[in-house]
Amino acid sequence: MSDNTITVPKAADEKTGPIMVYTAAALYWGESVVKQQIRMSTWLRTQAAPDFVPVYNVKFIVPASAGTPRPMFLPEIHIPIKNVLALHLQPPAQDPIDYDPNEPNRRMDPVSIIAGTFRIDGLMRMATISTMQKYLEVTRESYTTIYEAQISNMVMPSLGIMRVPLVIVRQMDVTFAIRSIAS
Repeated sequence: MSDNTITVPKAADEKTGPIMVYTAAALYWGESVVKQQIRMSTWLRTQAAPDFVPVYNVKFIVPASAGTPRPMFLPEIHIPIKNVLALHLQPPAQDPIDYDPNEPNRRMDPVSIIAGTFRIDGLMRMATISTMQKYLEVTRESYTTIYEAQISNMVMPSLGIMRVPLVIVRQMDVTFAIRSIAS
């Protein structure tokens, strides 16, 4: 494999941003392209979501129990959206929060998400009268936002813990768990 980076193709009304994409088989990070008015961090929750997520100048690892893997490089990949378990901006990049913290009748519940070999601990925002079960049954959204996330790999703890303000997770392909604040 070559480490030759490419110029990311984009139109005048588009922007690039650094993303991290989690699938059942690998973790990918690189640059992607969206329209100027789209938030990169919540892009897959919009009508503008593609069938394939393009990622350029990609580094990736395949988590395995044997030590810390060396990232591999590809100039360009296209990940089927149905395989994207989670996506977030690559730190330190971040978008402004996408909700009003003073909105009445909302709360943040501590949750753990299992996405392949990755564990995401964070907060899920929902109505005060709701439960996780009701939320998941009613929302029917493809991707759910988890806030103040801490991401680790259960197979490779040597990857450490990544902290991000928000990550979106594919609702039908991850496992949701209620978490006590102490865990």
